Amino acid sequence: MKIEGIPYQTVDWNKIEAVPHRGESGEALWRTFEKGNIRARLVEYGPGYLADHWCPRGHVLFVLEGSVISELEDGTKEELTPDMGYVAEDDDKNRHRSFSPNGVKLFIVD
Repeated sequence: MKIEGIPYQTVDWNKIEAVPHRGESGEALWRTFEKGNIRARLVEYGPGYLADHWCPRGHVLFVLEGSVISELEDGTKEELTPDMGYVAEDDDKNRHRSFSPNGVKLFIVD
């Protein structure tokens, strides 16, 4: 990842509107900062949230609160809890989706 075209700045996540995104089940709230070639998000999945697609986009993901189950399209599953996360590259071999039985708060950069 090369961050370009973004001078130093602070981000007050509380001042960014939370936008709802429906999943296959449940709902996610995204607070998104996007500039240059970077998108950074503070994301909250409500209880029972299941993503409605297999994502091929690369991410750096960090769990702040709660837990999330990260599932790869090949059936591999891992539960991530606070202070855990993952790094995934952009490609179709690492397609993944998220499920959160009890809710989770994440920081994601892509």
